Amino acid sequence: MIWSLLLAGLAAAALLAPIPASLVERLYSSGLFPLLQRTLTSASNLTAVAWLDLVLVLVVAALLLRTLRDAGTRPPLRVIVRLAGRLVSVAAFVCIAFVLSWGLNYRRTPLRDKVPYQPARITVDGAVALADEAVARANALHAQAHAEGWPAADAVDPALAESFRRTLPVAGVTAATVPGRPKRSLLDWYFRRAGVAGMTDPFFLETLIASDILPFERPHVVAHEWAHLAGFTDEGEANFIGWLTCVHGTPPQQYSGWLFLYSEVLAGLPRERAPAVSARLSAGPRADLQALRDRSLREVNPRVSGAGWLVYDQYLKANRVEAGTASYAQVVQLVLGTGLR
Repeated sequence: MIWSLLLAGLAAAALLAPIPASLVERLYSSGLFPLLQRTLTSASNLTAVAWLDLVLVLVVAALLLRTLRDAGTRPPLRVIVRLAGRLVSVAAFVCIAFVLSWGLNYRRTPLRDKVPYQPARITVDGAVALADEAVARANALHAQAHAEGWPAADAVDPALAESFRRTLPVAGVTAATVPGRPKRSLLDWYFRRAGVAGMTDPFFLETLIASDILPFERPHVVAHEWAHLAGFTDEGEANFIGWLTCVHGTPPQQYSGWLFLYSEVLAGLPRERAPAVSARLSAGPRADLQALRDRSLREVNPRVSGAGWLVYDQYLKANRVEAGTASYAQVVQLVLGTGLR
């Protein structure tokens, strides 16, 4: 139990130690992490099975077997104490592994400090103009995007990977990032019920994608998760990198990016100005958005979703993302503030 407490103290120090963002950026985000990412993602890409799933199963099985063995030879109180010690040790080890393999990126220099970001560009008129542009692009791209189609759900799209590679230097990332192979996880039931499109495994740096993702939204979802693999932990920043990746890609990828941005911009427009923008969206993109709403009604459980997003909101805030889950919507501010296309 003493070793468990010592390990817990080390984990607390790793999570709470005040480290300057400039130091994290120089030594970790631009130094150690890219090496870890290339190594871990390249290795985990070798299998269609999520390594995170395997570890979860092995850890749970090991804890269960050890507890059953103790129950046959020790008093109940001793069994509980030993189980508690093991749980503390596992939690502490997970925290330390999380910080070292990915979590320190939460303390890196914000993207707004690396790109030509001007808050004065963020205006209501600018947002309306961006929404009109998204409508025009989605309308123009819809037919060609659906005609060309999308790659298999479990394959790395070479065109998307190439666009991602070209996008990263714009965001100040010079080190190469290995795109993750989209995988389905044992967590898929939760993803679908909570309305979670995807997740980046922070330990083996895998790309996990929900099975109910529709083909036309997949390019942006995958590119968003790849942005996490590049060290962009902030959800708004990952949305921005994912969007830039898509709009510089093939017509299907461009369509995915612009349809995503349309929804994000429209949600933030003043109530009196949104209907006029929405009315200009043609039947094709409108049908795709309806398909997304139908999927949500069919799959998402409001209680599971509400609880899951509440926990994730607290997780983000604990990791210095002050906006919590609201950071997802900050992609619009980044697009407007940088003027990047």
